Amino acid sequence: VGARAWRVVFAFPSLCLAYSWITYFIAHVHDGIQFYDISTIPWVHTVAWFVNFISFLFLYPSVFNLKEVAAVEKPQVHLWETGIIRITRHPQFVGQVLWSLAHLAMVGTSFDLLTQTLLVGHHAFACWNGDRRLLAEHGDNFRRIEERTSIVPFRAILEGRQKLPPDYYKELLRAPYALIAVGSIGAYLAHPYMQAGAALAKNTGLVDGGVFDGLLG
Repeated sequence: VGARAWRVVFAFPSLCLAYSWITYFIAHVHDGIQFYDISTIPWVHTVAWFVNFISFLFLYPSVFNLKEVAAVEKPQVHLWETGIIRITRHPQFVGQVLWSLAHLAMVGTSFDLLTQTLLVGHHAFACWNGDRRLLAEHGDNFRRIEERTSIVPFRAILEGRQKLPPDYYKELLRAPYALIAVGSIGAYLAHPYMQAGAALAKNTGLVDGGVFDGLLG
């Protein structure tokens, strides 16, 4: 159907389903087995907040190409080696790991563990699939960048395969980061309203006889 049409076909239902997914997660996050509860410790909340904030700086580098995100321009399989890519070749995977760890630290239930495992697993698959697409699109050029970058943050730098330029900070001075920062803080401040909205949703609870009874029961 073409890259632009597929972006619209994929993005529209995804955005619509995001509401139901967030509502379901908030409504059920305390379900299942309670492994621990350290959410009332003040410093745990502070650490989780900072880890979560940093995660969004990794999670959304795609906002650098808003016209492609909105399918105004044809989405491309870009090959970059600047900015956050010098630290990790797959920043969205790293961001998801940080986000999941922060939320799992606050809510230690089996439901939350399952959710975060699925999210991280999805992004881990995207690392493989992303490299596959980059290789198919860019061939040897990707191979050379693959040698100079790493999925694990800072690994290529520590191994000497990636050299940060003296003015590296300039690569991170991008206007979209300000948008991400404001959006992240806004999302945090909106948490009480998200929780209130989820409480209004009709919730059937855990239905006996499901395949996850042993894990979530």
